Amino acid sequence: MEIMEPQNKQLLFFTMIHSTAAAVLAVIITISQLHPLSAATTNTLNQGDALNPSDYLVSTNGRFVMGFMNRSYLGIWFNSSVYDSTGHPVWVASRDRPLFQNPGALTIDTSGKLKILQDAGDPVEIYSGNGNPTQGNVSAVLEDSGNLVIKEKGEVLWQSFDHPTDTLLPGMKLGFSNKTREEKRWKLTSWLDEENPAPGAFTVEWDYSTRQLLVKMRESVFWRSGVLDANSRKFRATRARFLDEVHRFFNFTTVSDPGEESFSYEFYDEGLAPWRSNESQWVMGYQGTIQDARTQIMVLYFENCDGNRNEENGCERWDSGPTCSRRPGDRMLLRAARTFGLSDVRNRNLNLSLADCKELCWRNCSCNGVQVRDGDAWNFRGCIFYTGTLSFQDLRGNEGQVYAILPAPPSPKQKFLKELMTIDRPSDASPHEDNGNSKDDNSLQVYTALSITNATNSFSLNNKLGEGGFGPVYMGKLKEGQEVAVKRLSRTSGQGLVEFKNELILIAKLQHSNLVRLLGFCVQGEERMLVYEYMPNRSLDSFIFDESKRKMLGWKARFNIIEGIAQGLLYLHKYSRVRIIHRDLKVSNILLDKDMNPKISDFGMARIFKPDDAAQDNTRRIVGTYGYMSPEYAAEGTFSVKSDVYSFGVIVLEIVTGKKNHRAYHSDRPLNLAGYAWELWTDDDSDALELLDPAVNGSSAGEEGDGCRDEALRCINIGLLCVQNDPRDRPVMGDVLSMLTNGSQQLPMPLQPAFYLGRYGGGTSTSSENYTGEEEHQSKRLFSVNELSLSTMRPR
Repeated sequence: MEIMEPQNKQLLFFTMIHSTAAAVLAVIITISQLHPLSAATTNTLNQGDALNPSDYLVSTNGRFVMGFMNRSYLGIWFNSSVYDSTGHPVWVASRDRPLFQNPGALTIDTSGKLKILQDAGDPVEIYSGNGNPTQGNVSAVLEDSGNLVIKEKGEVLWQSFDHPTDTLLPGMKLGFSNKTREEKRWKLTSWLDEENPAPGAFTVEWDYSTRQLLVKMRESVFWRSGVLDANSRKFRATRARFLDEVHRFFNFTTVSDPGEESFSYEFYDEGLAPWRSNESQWVMGYQGTIQDARTQIMVLYFENCDGNRNEENGCERWDSGPTCSRRPGDRMLLRAARTFGLSDVRNRNLNLSLADCKELCWRNCSCNGVQVRDGDAWNFRGCIFYTGTLSFQDLRGNEGQVYAILPAPPSPKQKFLKELMTIDRPSDASPHEDNGNSKDDNSLQVYTALSITNATNSFSLNNKLGEGGFGPVYMGKLKEGQEVAVKRLSRTSGQGLVEFKNELILIAKLQHSNLVRLLGFCVQGEERMLVYEYMPNRSLDSFIFDESKRKMLGWKARFNIIEGIAQGLLYLHKYSRVRIIHRDLKVSNILLDKDMNPKISDFGMARIFKPDDAAQDNTRRIVGTYGYMSPEYAAEGTFSVKSDVYSFGVIVLEIVTGKKNHRAYHSDRPLNLAGYAWELWTDDDSDALELLDPAVNGSSAGEEGDGCRDEALRCINIGLLCVQNDPRDRPVMGDVLSMLTNGSQQLPMPLQPAFYLGRYGGGTSTSSENYTGEEEHQSKRLFSVNELSLSTMRPR
């Protein structure tokens, strides 16, 4: 009988010259002592026999052959002299360890081990024996099923069906068995590529708990078949392209008992002769698909699965996702391309398959395409990653074939994301900007929902820092150890995508030491989240309104906070590239870093204005917090920079006094903190220092002396100037900062504050109805530097 080797598989072998003359001589002597197989074909290798490179084992029916393939591997294949064959072996021994150029022989030694002797190097063991001495009755038999079985006195010691490579034959199983001392696990593992039988990236396994076939890529589930129905033996609701069409060709069998959970198949077609009923060979390709190599029936085929995109047609979406967040709809397709100006990275890792190269490119944000080279003309084997421009052209041959990443047309939501991603920072530096050398000042990070969920311990209540109009805020710790604060838009929030986008766009354009720094954002599914630098001391209100923690804020710390807020507000109004009115300034939106430095936060309500715009604007939608809201805005929806000045004045009074503005300070009439302070300031018989927080007045004030009292009185005066009823009477932030830092500047007497009801139930008239917005004129008229130096300030 003529024996045919596989014709269309040029298997790789690796030549290693690392031997000594003594080692070579020892192998030659060993082989010479073995008995060569007779010229007649046989299916059995007995103990003491030698299967040389020119010898073969042939199954009894002549269907299967075992021998050395191109002297690089020992394998089993269909005998091509009987039937047409693709030549793909059904089993390869020691697939991850190719033989030397001249293998010696396959033999069973005296201890029952099946091994391959080589002219150079150590023997390659296929079966290592059971550790017990043998009586010379061990043999290896190639059965008609394609199974190589090692026996001793009829007892099966080992079989190749328990160690499958990339091929499933009728009678083979997927699953596991623990009926014997050694637990058996059966799965198919793809080749590294078309020519190298080393283990590749993909496996197919039987998941008995869900009764599904699973295709995995590097141990991560890549695709699911759908459930195999126990009655019909068909895959129910299968999502594969071909699996639901092959029932007429294959019968599926499962075993489920305490000792075994397995899946197997039989090939069946009424049109075939019974003697050909086992002519089937499921081969797992190096890209994870399965095709019957004998009948050319496609069994499993996956479209557009890569572990990173959709979950359609059985594709599995991996939790980690690509680090650069490829857009939904992006595809990696084989295209004819010409490359221009590219900078390529070559990875010469022999273990990288095409699937690995594509996955590495997909996860590399700068990669636009990838090729796999086999070493023929490139003197190396591995991946070539293209990071430059790819021009798709009609090229002939395979020279220009590149797996290129093709972007999907942007959806409205993706256009929104693109707009957010192109946000840049201001380039016009000013003395009020923070020009530190922060690495990521000019870019925003896009976070996945999973990474934020992990960082916040699944939004644990223990991680919750607080809750505002936007939604809850959580403390989180990123994978690299950085602590962050996460604002998560609540579905029940009065704010929505407009405020989210507003805050994200505005704060990304700002850069100042007294503004909280935005690190990134997440827009995924229904989630809308903003990720900020973490402020370990949280918000200002948690200190000044807390009976125990307020004692931690001495006067120097409070004055530093007031000045820092003023610096940040001045930057927003005058020195940032886009001038901004905050509209929701309050103590809970002032965060404190580890050194108690203040940072303004929460820009969801903010509005942009241009220097040449009218000094005021109107809105029908009143937003903000009562108690901090200016009267013209609360009553008419009119806002300007003076609206923020009013809010700042309230904050100053709350910091100095440790009291809340909206509380009632009189039993007979509504009197808020600003009104109460104004009455003390203007009453000749009262001392305005009564307003100073006792936590300061009783400790730090005494220690810090008259300077503390003078600064406290100056701050009360400034606060009252900022909360005056008429916005034209309020100073602009540039003047406020000058008054804070220049102790020699004379301050005017403040007029009646907003929302004030006098001692007799009435208030004084104001000029707010005729407000024309001439702020700069009014500020210059009201506030000037006096040459006189005042060492001590006293209210009237």
